[in-house]
Amino acid sequence: MQKLILASSSIYRRELLERLQLPFDVVSPEVDETPLQHEAPEATALRLAQLKARRVAEHHSDALVIGCDQVATLDGVQLGKPMTHDNAVRQLRLMRGRVVTFHSALCLYHAASCRMQAKVVPYEVCFRTFSDESIEHYLIKEEPYHCAGSAKSEGLGIALIAWMRGDDPNALIGLPLIELVSMLQSEGVTVL
Repeated sequence: MQKLILASSSIYRRELLERLQLPFDVVSPEVDETPLQHEAPEATALRLAQLKARRVAEHHSDALVIGCDQVATLDGVQLGKPMTHDNAVRQLRLMRGRVVTFHSALCLYHAASCRMQAKVVPYEVCFRTFSDESIEHYLIKEEPYHCAGSAKSEGLGIALIAWMRGDDPNALIGLPLIELVSMLQSEGVTVL
């Protein structure tokens, strides 16, 4: 089987990929994730997913490399990763009672042939109208400071959500597995 590498430092993406029960390695891509000026959110996510895959492929020319990135938007404005408690509080206050779109980009790069498959899988999340006290409790317990939009649905953050809508619930966590299975199959990798 072709060597498979996940170009991500996210433990949540690693856990999702483990569901496919394929052997893989994990390599952190070390890229600057700053959006370009006037870059659309979907374009940012796609560019970064492709960049991460290519960066890791530079040192693994025999591999299929999976690159991922996610950009959260509210009214078309990128929310980014809060990185601090105060930023997370601001983001969650903005998001309460509103719909946020998470643009999860996926790239599968065949290093030997330079063949790239890439797609953005959107996922909508409507947040409940929660109190400042709820925000504080959530942030203290989860510390989602490295998550786009401060939202971690795979944990306690699910209590902040009124509804979710999209083609693949895994996209919200950052790795659209349904699309990945299709991409792997086109490279001759059989999951089942």
